[in-house]
Amino acid sequence: MLYYLFDFLEKNYQVPGAGLFQFITFRAGLAVLFSLLIATVYGKKIISYLRKKQIGETVRDLGLQGQNEKTGTPTMGGIIIILATVIPVLLFAKLENIYVILLLVTTVWMGTIGFIDDYLKITKGNKDGLSGKFKVIGQVGLGLIVGATMFFHQDITVKRQKVSPSNSIENVAQSHIPEFYPEEKTLLTTIPFVKKNEFNYESLISWAGEDAKKYVWLLFIPIVIFIITAVSNGANLTDGIDGLAAGTSAIIGVTLAIFAWVSGNVIFSDYLNIMYIPNTGELTIFIMSFVGALIGFLWYNAYPAQIFMGDTGSLTIGGIIAVIAIAIRKEWLIPILCGIFLMENLSVVMQVGWFKYTKKKFGEGRRIFRMSPLHHHYQIKGFHESKIVTRFWIVGIFLAILTIATLKIR
Repeated sequence: MLYYLFDFLEKNYQVPGAGLFQFITFRAGLAVLFSLLIATVYGKKIISYLRKKQIGETVRDLGLQGQNEKTGTPTMGGIIIILATVIPVLLFAKLENIYVILLLVTTVWMGTIGFIDDYLKITKGNKDGLSGKFKVIGQVGLGLIVGATMFFHQDITVKRQKVSPSNSIENVAQSHIPEFYPEEKTLLTTIPFVKKNEFNYESLISWAGEDAKKYVWLLFIPIVIFIITAVSNGANLTDGIDGLAAGTSAIIGVTLAIFAWVSGNVIFSDYLNIMYIPNTGELTIFIMSFVGALIGFLWYNAYPAQIFMGDTGSLTIGGIIAVIAIAIRKEWLIPILCGIFLMENLSVVMQVGWFKYTKKKFGEGRRIFRMSPLHHHYQIKGFHESKIVTRFWIVGIFLAILTIATLKIR
């Protein structure tokens, strides 16, 4: 909203300083500051309200040290993250941008699913909350919206760069602006660590002929659904100890902001030789608002936590990260960038699968880990929560650096 106000003032009244709002970096900086302020200032009031209404966490007895002390800690803290993300976006982003609209829909959609789940757990005394099949239906619904929008919406395009002579003086001139072919609808994406790192989903169905390519959405949308479901469930599983999910997601968010900004910038996408995706630069405002909200929430969620994010926060975080990665054509980087989520997911799958297999074969179930998800394994081994979280953050930073390095490591 403020973007349009200052745009009007700059064009009609030449108000000094109003032109700053044309710069993505300036608005992204304001967004992260505002989201931090909202999360820290109003977060305390929300915590007090939740405590007053006795909206506290019911902790299952898993035999973990310090676990019972967390009973009654306010939950549904994802509301703080959602509000601190959405408000700055409404203030500073271009709201007609299809990518911004898609992320706002994702935030509200997944936030609603998580809120219903938390509401049933707390007010109805239902420890399982929303049935798993309804969560999956919600994730599939979001995947359908995102996949269909990415495929059919006319504003979602990429530009291919024209090849210039390698010895052209213009290529080294500071004023050189790379030339591109017209915008085109395509399902190009990025494959890490290979020289020709662009992959088109249409190639999966090209064997059936040129006419078959228009039906590639039948493959693309299920892939999008799988990515959203996997990442949102991974974030949900990671939210098991104080500060782990929020801190890890903030690291991922900063990395995605870098990719969104360079992908939407003609000069930097040319310099880095990566895909130029028009209009994705505006995503930087959303992502930085999201990062500010996570860091502000972490102020209260760090050990010992004054509030938990609940499924309202964890499902929303996972959905946002997945949709951003898909929007900037970096979904194949998710296993690296979201490696913490992947490890947490795999630890549960491996534990359950091995237990069932050994029970069927030997008559008794055996375990790979002392407990899953993975962070509980280290708790059982005697590591303090803070040490586990800090070390997971360090791993997350390493994975983020490795992800950024894929821009040049091919």
